[in-house]
Amino acid sequence: MLAKAAKHAFSRPISLRAPLRACVTTELRSSKTIRSRSATTSTIQPASVDDTNLIAFFDHPQTLQKATSPTGIFGHRILTTPAAFNALADSTLRRAQLLTERILRARESRDELFKVVKNLDRLSDMLCGVIDLAELLRNAHPDPAWVQSADEVYEKLCEFMNVLNTNVGLYEVLGAVLSDQEVVKSLSPEAYQTALIFWRDFEKSGIHLPPAQRERFVSLSTEILVLGRQFLNETTAPRPPARIKYSELHGVQDLGMGARLRLQAQVTKRDLLVYPGSLQAQMIMRSAPAEEPRRKIYMAANSSTPEQIQTLERLLRARGELARLVGKESYAHMTLSDKMAKSPENVQHFLDALMARTRPYARRALRTLSMRKQAHHRTPPFPIIQAWDRDYYCPPEPPAPPIPLPPLTLGTVFMALSRLFQALYGVSLRLSEPRPGEIWHTDVRKLEVVDEQLGLLGWIYADLVARAGKPGGAAHYTVRCSRRTDDDDEEGDIRTADEHDKSITQLSRDFDAECSISLPGQGMTYQLPVVVLLCEFVHPAVAKLPITLEWHEVLTLFHEMGHALHSMIGRTEYQNVSGTRCATDFVELPSILMEHFLNSATVLALFDQVGSSAIRQNSRHHEDPCRSIDTHTQILLAMLDQMYHSPAASSPEFDSTAMLATLYESRGLIPYVPGTSWQTQFGHLFGYGATYYSYLFDRAIASRVWRKLFSNDPLSRATGERLKGEVLKHGGSKDPWAMVGTLLDSPKLMDGDTEAMSEVGRWRVEDEVGMPGIH
Repeated sequence: MLAKAAKHAFSRPISLRAPLRACVTTELRSSKTIRSRSATTSTIQPASVDDTNLIAFFDHPQTLQKATSPTGIFGHRILTTPAAFNALADSTLRRAQLLTERILRARESRDELFKVVKNLDRLSDMLCGVIDLAELLRNAHPDPAWVQSADEVYEKLCEFMNVLNTNVGLYEVLGAVLSDQEVVKSLSPEAYQTALIFWRDFEKSGIHLPPAQRERFVSLSTEILVLGRQFLNETTAPRPPARIKYSELHGVQDLGMGARLRLQAQVTKRDLLVYPGSLQAQMIMRSAPAEEPRRKIYMAANSSTPEQIQTLERLLRARGELARLVGKESYAHMTLSDKMAKSPENVQHFLDALMARTRPYARRALRTLSMRKQAHHRTPPFPIIQAWDRDYYCPPEPPAPPIPLPPLTLGTVFMALSRLFQALYGVSLRLSEPRPGEIWHTDVRKLEVVDEQLGLLGWIYADLVARAGKPGGAAHYTVRCSRRTDDDDEEGDIRTADEHDKSITQLSRDFDAECSISLPGQGMTYQLPVVVLLCEFVHPAVAKLPITLEWHEVLTLFHEMGHALHSMIGRTEYQNVSGTRCATDFVELPSILMEHFLNSATVLALFDQVGSSAIRQNSRHHEDPCRSIDTHTQILLAMLDQMYHSPAASSPEFDSTAMLATLYESRGLIPYVPGTSWQTQFGHLFGYGATYYSYLFDRAIASRVWRKLFSNDPLSRATGERLKGEVLKHGGSKDPWAMVGTLLDSPKLMDGDTEAMSEVGRWRVEDEVGMPGIH
């Protein structure tokens, strides 16, 4: 199936959204800037001029001085106005229709049959190159006219893509390709993998069903989309306030807000109405010695209306029916068939093993909290820790670096990232001045990603500063994927087209032509990737001072740059398997691994451009005793996700609240609280249904990779090249189990079976990077 249009971004804590694609016009940097690959070494090299230039580029930006000709968004000369974007969509739509007609005629010619996989990939890229650009612009562009245009383009092309996803003719042509042994033998492993992805996705769309069942599949898919959007809206709906009495706030440790609340209650002689999620609620949960106000707030925060529960259960039942339509036992069975896990049974083996590994640590931490509660209330030994006790006896603290660091500006962090990439992969970040009209806001910075042997790999546009109307959180958008273009045979698309169609499609052909670059010494032309990072870092109150990042923001930037570098290095011939276009339960591995590097004092020394030894001190990092409790909770939620997408969800007796209670009573450490129904706030059930385990899974693998390969020598070029060659460069074109097994020199992982899943579950999850000291 052609890539589905969705919310295409990676966001934490689970960045599992389908990746985007896009392109840009630029020239290759001069070969003089391409250095020869250095010898393997883990010595910290002094910061280069290019590295230190990044500091000024981000921290003290200046208006471009040299005269340059204006252009359009991402350097596309035609995209200077919203109307031009609509015109591009019309041109792309007609061009895609012509290519579709060509593929449908492929069985008339042996030569065309050999080109089907390539042409399907081209068709997907043709549409996604515009759809994904629209997705970015409608989220990031500050101009309402551009946003409206992007919405129109997105809806128009997505509608056509959905038609293609249920085009029986395309499915039959691909079936003819896969059943023709001569054609199959001609396909490269990457091409064959791409063909299988299309085939599986077609079948997931119910395309092989009889007409009546296919019609039901389409209507169910629409119903699921509507219910999902309704469910997501309700996850953030305000919960009712808790009524807190003045007497219940006695002894509150917060002398600021706590004192004001007590005074307010005392003066007004009324109960305080405290809304869940408010600053007042957070303060009470962390600072109120009495249990009752904390219990009230917890109950209010985890309440649901019957309508909210009904929305979730209707969504889960509809998913179950959809799976049964295509012959699957459950929605989890349908969803996991093309993931590393392969089946819900394998996921359960992983989660069981991980829980067995985590539970002793979590129980020990819970015992510590119980002792604190015993000392506080002078109770008999080991009182029960309730759900509302966790934050009081183990208050959450912001992440902190493992060693003392000076203030880290945005430019300093990008310098360190470039030095790290150079040390590991021979890849560096270079500043690139955008031309007038190329970016959508003056805060956007453009970077070239350059390999010392291969030259330019692609571009990163960093839109990192908060502004009104911009989406919150952090996200990685792949606006254009990598793919080979010199063997496209575009003339074959319009061979039978009349002059009118040739004229209409010229705009789209020019748009794509701007994206391709000849690779030095390789005799091939590639479309290079473009990614956009969206964050919401805040400008300092004093004008002209650089942005200084909190440690959690440094972690976020390293995480998102892990995705970005995967997109850059994962250069493949087919866009459908390039970069981050890989299995949902594999895509987070490079980004989580990037966070681990911030545990190393050697890596942290890269933040110091002058190379002084002051930054390289002994670690002050201590294990947070409550992290294991949080990890245990995440395992429970992953189990709940599997249960909600199991055959049980299709039963007339299905009760999501009862299932939540049963799970916590049988596998939990902190008792379930009767009368609560937190599941209606579990928003990941929609976007990542049956795959919530993925982040834990990739955390375990990343921890193993870090400990086995990088922890002793985190700047080793040999190890970096190994990761690059075994994993990053392949994108989704190879079996991820084979990649991980080879990287870790672990043959027992190669089969990706039940034992492999259990083995990963037995690895300790150790990615609590920069967590605060013991409470």
